Amino acid sequence: MVNSSLYRVIPLSLALQMMFLKAGVALPPPEDIPEEILRQEIITEGRSPLDGEPLSAAEYAEIKEKLAQRPYPPEIDSKLQNLIFLLKIRKMLKTFVPLPIIP
Repeated sequence: MVNSSLYRVIPLSLALQMMFLKAGVALPPPEDIPEEILRQEIITEGRSPLDGEPLSAAEYAEIKEKLAQRPYPPEIDSKLQNLIFLLKIRKMLKTFVPLPIIP
């Protein structure tokens, strides 16, 4: 007899609790500023990509523009190009054959 009444009380108590739950309890308050907005900042200085010295924003933009206007990519030694090519092949083979490749 006690078990049958217990089975009726538990669902009823759960239903009553669910009725009084507030929607969005885990949400931050509306006046809270999102972290994405707080993280944004205006960058007024930078470092040179060539030698790492500090630059103003205008100098940094000028250097980036000059680097973007290069007609040819930087030349690499043929031995280094061959090594990079072999490493790319090795990486591709590792995706198909996940066994360790002995160098």
